Amino acid sequence: MMRIFFEYILPLVLPVTIYVLWVWYARKTHSGEGELPALEKGPLFWSILAGFVLMAAGLAMLALSTGAPPGSKYEPPRFEGGKVVPPRYDDKGRPK
Repeated sequence: MMRIFFEYILPLVLPVTIYVLWVWYARKTHSGEGELPALEKGPLFWSILAGFVLMAAGLAMLALSTGAPPGSKYEPPRFEGGKVVPPRYDDKGRPK
């Protein structure tokens, strides 16, 4: 569940949340001079786009920094002696 939060939800929600908090703060501390920032007129599209870019960067980093070494053989889970042996990667057949 935490992986889903950090890889998908947080990168999409964080830029929009920061922008909405900035608009709220600017409206609260407005001194009466000039226009108030409006949520509808602001860079909401760019905040969402930044979220997608952050999500793609996080997924690319995860893909490049984890996993089994190339040439490893995957051994699926199986029963041995009445117990389930978990899956693993076997690098015995891999050239060194």
